[in-house]
Amino acid sequence: MRNLLIVLFCLLPSLSFAGEAKDMAEDPVLEKRMIGLADKLRCLVCQNESLASSHAELAEDLRREVREQMQKGMSDQEIIDYLVSRYGDFVLYDPPVKKTTLLLWYGPFALLLIGSGVLVYQLRKRKDAVADEVAITDADSQRAAALLRETPEQTSQAKDSQA
Repeated sequence: MRNLLIVLFCLLPSLSFAGEAKDMAEDPVLEKRMIGLADKLRCLVCQNESLASSHAELAEDLRREVREQMQKGMSDQEIIDYLVSRYGDFVLYDPPVKKTTLLLWYGPFALLLIGSGVLVYQLRKRKDAVADEVAITDADSQRAAALLRETPEQTSQAKDSQA
């Protein structure tokens, strides 16, 4: 019985084979055009992948739909317009500049400018605060140097004499 199982496990890989992946379209030019257009479109499930690189079922359905529209003779812009009317600007990998997308396009630059302004303000404020500090006189610096040179014994004797 054990030998039979070993023989079956050895024969199992020979029963399965991997075929070469075929283009879904019969026409390779149409397939290349579809992939070029799918690179400009966003997968609605993955959201950070193009339609061409996504493996989601919805992406496969959308690619199939794009292929069918290309076979019907629709231009790339007509297909894009159809998908935008159906799914909104979100389906485009690079959304257009409109009133509704101004914050998306220019928001990062505005935040960068605001952050830079706050940084400059804080640095100038700190510089002014340091400049306003009282300068140490020569007598104070000599007294500090003398304190640093004293040994702990001298410090304790000085405290005893003051008490």
